[in-house]
Amino acid sequence: MDATERSSRLVDALRRNGRIDVSWAALEFGTAEMTIRRDLDLLVDRGVARRVRGGAVSLLMRGEELPFGMRELDAVETKRRIAAAVANLIDDGEAVALDSGTTVTEVARSLADRRLVAMPLSLHAAMALAGSSSARLMMPGGETRPGELSMIGPLALASIAALRFDTAVLGCCGVSPEGQVTAHDLGDMAVKQALFASSRRRILALDGSKFSQAALAVVCAVSDFDIVVTDQTAPESATAPLEKAGVVVHRV
Repeated sequence: MDATERSSRLVDALRRNGRIDVSWAALEFGTAEMTIRRDLDLLVDRGVARRVRGGAVSLLMRGEELPFGMRELDAVETKRRIAAAVANLIDDGEAVALDSGTTVTEVARSLADRRLVAMPLSLHAAMALAGSSSARLMMPGGETRPGELSMIGPLALASIAALRFDTAVLGCCGVSPEGQVTAHDLGDMAVKQALFASSRRRILALDGSKFSQAALAVVCAVSDFDIVVTDQTAPESATAPLEKAGVVVHRV
């Protein structure tokens, strides 16, 4: 088990129990206590946990979104495959809006050498495009969410409303059992809805685990999207109704 998988499982344990003991985790994962201490130090650095004697306690409220820095380490190769598939669906010359989140940031990296107009709704995605000699980078107004560095607020919404995009690439925090795309943050929800309204074509990019999660704020129905790009772990029970409703589903 590598460090990334251990970190993911430690976060899951923190969410369930609120606390992790070093001795228990070392036995559970078959590794040295010193290794677990280093793993917990990483979680502390990422704002997920606080060290206490013998272990760590969670700093996450129930249902709270993991910090960007933790999500960035999860399912990296899957997100890159999804991003490459999304990039292949976008033609040169398009005007593209890019949502926030780790998967869409990978999409931005995949588009960095393309000839197009891009407006990213996060500073992470903007930095992925900033060095491009071919992509025309447009920045919205607004304020940034700490850590997430996504653009939200009235200025961001006004920037989106002033433009019309060929394609919007959106991510999400989860999909409810009822097939609703959800977000943890209300400001993020409003931005996603604005991107949806200002775009001719809408692509949802998400890994299969998102189909078993749901967050606080409802953005729209998954079936409202034109295209869904996901991976092979996405449950057939979630993707089959989408295809029946006319949504194009790509599983990579």
